[in-house]
Amino acid sequence: MNSSEIRDKFLSFFESKGHTRVRSSSLIPGNDPTLLFTNSGMVQFKDVFLGQDKRAYSRATTAQRSVRAGGKHNDLENVGYTARHHTFFEMLGNFSFGDYFKKDAIHYAWELLTTVYKLPADKLTVTVYQEDDEAYDIWKNEIGVPVERIIRIGDNKGARYASDNFWQMADTGPCGPCTEIFYDHGPEIWGGPPGSAEEDGDRFIEIWNLVFMQFNKDEAGVLHPLPKPCVDTGMGLERLSAVLQHVHSNYEIDTFQNLIKAAARETGCTDLGNNSLKVIADHIRCAGFLIVDGVIPGNEGRGYVLRRITRRALRHGHKLGQSQPFFYRLVADLVREMGGAYPELAEAAERVAQVIRQEEERFGETLENGMKILEAALAKDGKNLDGDTAFTLYDTYGFPLDLTADICRERNVSLDEAGFNAAMELQRKKAREGGKFKMAAAIEYIGDKTRFVGYEQLQHEAKIVALYVEGSPVNEVQAGQYAIVVLDTTPFYAESGGQCGDSGVLTGNGGAVFEVSDTQKIQADVFGHHGVLQSGKLTIVQSVKAEVAGEVRAQTMRNHSATHLMHKALREVLGSHVAQKGSLVDADKTRFDFSHTAPMTAGEIRQVEQIVNREILANAATSAQLMAFDDAVKHGAMALFGEKYGDEVRVLDIGSSRELCGGTHVARTGDIGLFKIVAESGVAAGIRRVEAVTGEVALTLVQTQSNRINEAAAALKAQPEELTQRIVQVQEHVKSLEKELAALKSRLASNQGDELLAQAVDVKGIKVLAAMLDGADVNALRETMDKLKDKLKTAAIVLAAVNDGKVSLIAGVTADSISRLKAGDLVNFVAQQVGGKGGGRPDMAQAGGTDPSGLAAALAGVTDWVHGRV
Repeated sequence: MNSSEIRDKFLSFFESKGHTRVRSSSLIPGNDPTLLFTNSGMVQFKDVFLGQDKRAYSRATTAQRSVRAGGKHNDLENVGYTARHHTFFEMLGNFSFGDYFKKDAIHYAWELLTTVYKLPADKLTVTVYQEDDEAYDIWKNEIGVPVERIIRIGDNKGARYASDNFWQMADTGPCGPCTEIFYDHGPEIWGGPPGSAEEDGDRFIEIWNLVFMQFNKDEAGVLHPLPKPCVDTGMGLERLSAVLQHVHSNYEIDTFQNLIKAAARETGCTDLGNNSLKVIADHIRCAGFLIVDGVIPGNEGRGYVLRRITRRALRHGHKLGQSQPFFYRLVADLVREMGGAYPELAEAAERVAQVIRQEEERFGETLENGMKILEAALAKDGKNLDGDTAFTLYDTYGFPLDLTADICRERNVSLDEAGFNAAMELQRKKAREGGKFKMAAAIEYIGDKTRFVGYEQLQHEAKIVALYVEGSPVNEVQAGQYAIVVLDTTPFYAESGGQCGDSGVLTGNGGAVFEVSDTQKIQADVFGHHGVLQSGKLTIVQSVKAEVAGEVRAQTMRNHSATHLMHKALREVLGSHVAQKGSLVDADKTRFDFSHTAPMTAGEIRQVEQIVNREILANAATSAQLMAFDDAVKHGAMALFGEKYGDEVRVLDIGSSRELCGGTHVARTGDIGLFKIVAESGVAAGIRRVEAVTGEVALTLVQTQSNRINEAAAALKAQPEELTQRIVQVQEHVKSLEKELAALKSRLASNQGDELLAQAVDVKGIKVLAAMLDGADVNALRETMDKLKDKLKTAAIVLAAVNDGKVSLIAGVTADSISRLKAGDLVNFVAQQVGGKGGGRPDMAQAGGTDPSGLAAALAGVTDWVHGRV
């Protein structure tokens, strides 16, 4: 049974038990800043478990692609060297949201493993939390597992509930006991059962963890039973495949073996057991899917993790003797292995290969930079290389430790590996601390979701169902207080998908006027109206009239609809690799970030503007419809970065654009009026940003620019269409005048220089001259200096000029005198008296100053200074 068949059997089994098959979510957690990557199957259901989101189903099953290569879950250095460490893996899971609980979850697991996958029952051992008698009894009395293979796991971390068999989402919140299923690989492999002294061995391998979300843990550590307990399970596909394919290591399963062979083909390595091939095979899966989900190699956050993973694969390619780009060629092999289960991989294959190829080309520069740092460190101490430098080379420059060690061995240099390991552990500690799951502070709300009517209406009668002041629920709000108001029904759009929240006013009986400055979601389907009560008072169940600020909404809709058209146009002009990386749409503008590696040219910007404005002129009607996510994607709808989609989505057609979007939009493309790009810039490696305006804002911009053009043309006495030519003529004329002026200054300075010859004073055989040249610039000072040195033969000269309140100084010493005087010392003597300093060659030096008031006295003292030196 290959891995694809194992995955499908799992999903099909749970579908037969009434579960809805839910697609894998992105590796970038939707609207969840607490996680770097999706690292388990439950991540996409977190809001459901917390009661902040509701689905149309109460049972779900998934094959979730996951990454554990940063933050809390980071064993990158073990990947490729152990049997089961990976950066990327697939987590099979089944979930119950207040439906079935322990009994059914355990029965389903046992049936699937022993009946469907036909694993020998005597090869399976289970663990339960020491206090979970209910799970113990189910395994013993209903499943019939012998008591010697049911192991109670206690609190082994110094506190109650601090056990490997007690799961907690965070320090507070949903939690509960776990029961784990282990497969026994046989006595020929070292290791003992879970809970024993030899549990870290490889004989007994955990394949499935069933988590029972049974309690809510408060801040005092007290557990309160949940009204609707849930089930969250996870089983690694790679581990299960190893068991079912009768191999011990995950790297021996079909998927990995095919990728290992591909890595061997591209590196020329003939030893298929080489650990470097395992690293490369693992890392192409992780890198490939991260890029599919929009991550670009960079120097921070997710981009930094991707860069480290990619470069680690490249380093192992170098170890195998491959110095040319090779990693990108494995993308096609990855698509063959996993493109069937994940069609988005096949669709993005060309872009994935391009991004990896670019990173490979940068790696050559990295090696060169790393060698420079290493050479500089070894130049300071030829016998020892400290651990901090080795770690800096590794962590900052991507320079492999094994290469550093090889160079040190060649030069008989001692490498402080203990120091390197200490620095590595410190980084891991910081990563673990930064990666801890922190629950976002949220307003407590228990009630029905908000009914949104804002697609059709801008005002509606509503009832207040909750009030909050400073985050705490209240029954009444007084005039002058800042508050959050929750209504049963609202026309106000809450910020989501890049579109800002609506503003407006709520009015009620008794003169109550609440000015809404913003609308935000306090839960997935609950809208909070933020603002200040200007007069009267608000109370729970009070009726109010909710009215959105119409013109602000209209301009926001124009910008939002234009964003969709612009996204489509960017893909037409720049290529299909363009994907949204973030957006901000408000009444003033649309700001759109997208993947692209080069600045847009002026011609490309014009093309995008032409395409969008052509769509606007077509005045096509906008339409929206609800459909299943998979159906929407099949019909060409584009899912946007950072959005969190449910199983039913809103498909929006605007002109030739079709995207998934829950925002508000114009009725027809012509309502946008006019579209104009006002800025294009880079915001990160491989990410560009475009800002654009629409409607009256765009019209005002065009009128303002037209007025400026007309004013400039009038000032230059030209017609607007002749302006460019006239500006070029003026520039050329200015350059000609500047050349003439420079020549005149040079002649003036030269003439002044001739007049200065008589002022030179003989000091012990050296002609000393210190003088001011009126109106001279630095070039004139240099030319005059050269002429004076030629005429005075043996001399020490200082020339000065003042322009715009700043002093320019130049000192010169003839070649036959530099053994007695240095130009740098001479110029600094003067410069220090005018608030400056300078330097240069022994025969010529320059300086500047900011205090012209001391210049005369400084020049007057030059002769005595020289006399004292020679």
